[in-house]
Amino acid sequence: MNSDLCKRLGIEFPLFAFSHCRDVVAAVTNAGGMGVFGAAMMSPEQLEEELSWIDDHVGGRPYGVDLIVPNKFEAKGQDIPDEQILAMVPEGHKEFAASVLRDKGLDPGDLDARRQEMLVFRDNISADGARRSLEVAFRHPIALIANALGVPPADMLEMGKTYGVAVAALVGTAQHARAQVAAGVDIIVAAGGEAGGHTGEISTMVLVPEVVQSIADMGADVPVLAAGGIASGAQMAGAMAMGAAGAWCGSVWLTTAEAETNPVVKEKMLAASSADTVRARSRTGKPSRQLISGWTEAWEGKGAPKPLPMPLQTLVSEPALARIDQLSQTGEAGAQELATYWVGQGVGLMTQAMSAGAVVQAFKEDFLRGYERLQAALEG
Repeated sequence: MNSDLCKRLGIEFPLFAFSHCRDVVAAVTNAGGMGVFGAAMMSPEQLEEELSWIDDHVGGRPYGVDLIVPNKFEAKGQDIPDEQILAMVPEGHKEFAASVLRDKGLDPGDLDARRQEMLVFRDNISADGARRSLEVAFRHPIALIANALGVPPADMLEMGKTYGVAVAALVGTAQHARAQVAAGVDIIVAAGGEAGGHTGEISTMVLVPEVVQSIADMGADVPVLAAGGIASGAQMAGAMAMGAAGAWCGSVWLTTAEAETNPVVKEKMLAASSADTVRARSRTGKPSRQLISGWTEAWEGKGAPKPLPMPLQTLVSEPALARIDQLSQTGEAGAQELATYWVGQGVGLMTQAMSAGAVVQAFKEDFLRGYERLQAALEG
């Protein structure tokens, strides 16, 4: 595609694939889009291993890395020992998480041990942890670095300029977009409330043109990527008609052959409608959209405790959800009912299991059909 953004990043088609799976990242990059590797839950050592693998499988083609460095979270900037952080998680919350499993006839196992393992997330979203991850990322030939929550830290912006790597940030309002542009971000990802994972409340159809206009009013030339509920090339074409420079997608890759998604959850997603998701704080402490299941319903039910701030709620939910994933794949019906994952409302359009490369090709073909419809309307 002949666009400034494609030329700048060295890609053929402005479809950006956020994924925690290195195979998806490589497949999308090799198909002409840009894979963006989600690294929030990885130690610097794990990140080094994963990015080295991607380097070996993309033949020099451009890819990106996505980190989570929120502007606000519990105990940010405080040097608190791991034991003290764990002690900040109320017993009532831990007991509730375990009780959800027991109510389905499941053995919760040692969730406290899993919480200890989860502390890597707390380290990664800290300033020092982010710096270590950034140093790893910039040792590799990445073309883009993104921050998923809030204005990127100064280190990310400075290193982006030093290494000639575009810095992207996700936003859910025009106000946030203006703040990101003022901070020096190179690419804005306007993520509507339909998106999976952390989202705001404004719909993609409203948010994208609002953000595009808001940036233009500043006199800035910063490309905007549309995100949230986009699962087809026609939607991508529609977003670009509203001024977006491309599309940023996460959910659509979750049912691909390469994805890391629990096979039980994949099948639930393929059968789900767009109404089968919920936006809630119960997984991370910040609003995030996920597939409705017995787990999400329990946290929305009467008597459920109020979700804790990030990262404390993560220490409650993720150990239990990891146990649920494990048990669901052994045929435990109760675990299969509870199993869930982040996914956007576009899940209703995800009805067929495909390879990631085939999804990129389907996007290209559907994009052209959408473009041709618009062109025919003008010619008529």
